[in-house]
Amino acid sequence: MSDVKPVHRALLSVSDKDGIVAFAEKLVALGVELISTGGTAALLAEHGLAVKDVSELTGFPEMMDGRVKTLHPMVHGGLLAIRDNQDHQAAMQAHAIVPIDLLVVNLYPFEATVAGGGDYAACVENIDIGGPAMIRAAAKNHEDVAVLIDNDDYDEVLAALAEGGTTQSLRRRLAQKAYARTAAYDAAISNWMAGALDIAMPPYRAFGGKLNQALRYGENPHQQAGFYAGDKPRKGVATARQIQGKALSYNNINDTDAAFELVSEMDRDAFACAIIKHANPCGVALGETAADAFAKALRCDPVSAFGGIIAMNQKLDAPTAEAISDIFTEVIIAPDADKAACEIIAAKKNLRLLLTDGLPAPHDDGLSVRNVAGGYLVQNRDNGHIGIDDVSCVTKRQPSAAEMQDLLFAWRVAKHVKSNAIVYVKEQATVGIGAGQMSRLDSSRIAARKSADAAEACGASAPLAEGSVVASDAFFPFADGLLSAAQAGATAIIQPGGSIRDEEVIAAADEAGLAMLFTGMRHFRH
Repeated sequence: MSDVKPVHRALLSVSDKDGIVAFAEKLVALGVELISTGGTAALLAEHGLAVKDVSELTGFPEMMDGRVKTLHPMVHGGLLAIRDNQDHQAAMQAHAIVPIDLLVVNLYPFEATVAGGGDYAACVENIDIGGPAMIRAAAKNHEDVAVLIDNDDYDEVLAALAEGGTTQSLRRRLAQKAYARTAAYDAAISNWMAGALDIAMPPYRAFGGKLNQALRYGENPHQQAGFYAGDKPRKGVATARQIQGKALSYNNINDTDAAFELVSEMDRDAFACAIIKHANPCGVALGETAADAFAKALRCDPVSAFGGIIAMNQKLDAPTAEAISDIFTEVIIAPDADKAACEIIAAKKNLRLLLTDGLPAPHDDGLSVRNVAGGYLVQNRDNGHIGIDDVSCVTKRQPSAAEMQDLLFAWRVAKHVKSNAIVYVKEQATVGIGAGQMSRLDSSRIAARKSADAAEACGASAPLAEGSVVASDAFFPFADGLLSAAQAGATAIIQPGGSIRDEEVIAAADEAGLAMLFTGMRHFRH
């Protein structure tokens, strides 16, 4: 028996009505009988199409504000009946159930209601019940029924019907997509409810997403990969418009996200630039202009910046674009760019330019998820932050106003550096970064060496860390890391505190004449 199944009858019930009239017209032209519900039926009738309202099929009117309209054996029997099963056919004949060969449903806009700030009642009312039930029924019976949940698939289904019917391969692919959609929909609902009810870690946790971009490969060429957008929109790489350049890679996306999240930490009225390599910053700075911020960020580690990702927190202008175009860069991400900047970047045809139309709120809630063998580690995203009133000075010497400003800036940067993280800052610019070492002392030494290398590259007479401040993402377990920073030229330190040797570390800071702040907050980033 052929696996091609003709479509004689279709049920259409869509929330997103884009393209549905044209699709229905083509179905009618192919001899397909239309059944529909509520607003969809009214729209099709308005355009002169012969359509049977589902209430005619079921013998029941829509009721309870439309909550009950398709939950009926006349609908689900028509979707679930196996066509070559004699018992199913006998039941259909006994109860006058007609087969439904094609289901076209997209769901109530629950995710959009949440994203738009809908209150609890509005969100609940936009939880679709009949839609997912029909989708799952049709998908289960995909050997006989085709299910369409995405209007992007209208043309492929029409082309198949023009050739005589849907193939088994097409129906199976549509069924898989349908189940994935209802799973993502339920995940969005359950996660929203957990948040609304303040349940931090519910007994069951589901995750869903929509393919944003198919990628050539993952971190390495032998790994398959895709970029999925979650159900909670957040300004950044997932929502950005790519103005130019070749397709983004897995590593590009990972690094670009890290860069943009970092600059979003900075004050909105400041010009901030971050240069990222392998998810770690190799230079971060604030400047009088965007170009000034870029120049100061680049000065920190011009060697590592080669082939990096550059994020700006303000509109990309022509002078900044001109300066960036002098070095090899993979991606630039910014809230916006002026016409002149776009024209300058256009000369570098492979350079990706992403514009986001805004910055993410750095202190928003969200989830961070990581795979481990046999499961997932889930935590709230690190949205912790401190201000000048949240720190305590634990040394005899208080930091100066300039040191305090640099200390708070260094702390914000350290949050985005892989642990163990040591960040030297001077005049609102990083001048040495040590990242991802097994020993905090090693991170401190690496950062100091980077500072010396950068000084040599720019012709400075002394290491850039001379007269800087330093941030550590976690406490110093021993005084040696702190003393290494002092030897590199740091005059003030910011760290969480909390070590059993805090008194020893404080005494060492006092002896070296350093000012030291405790934050009481740690920022491990693994």
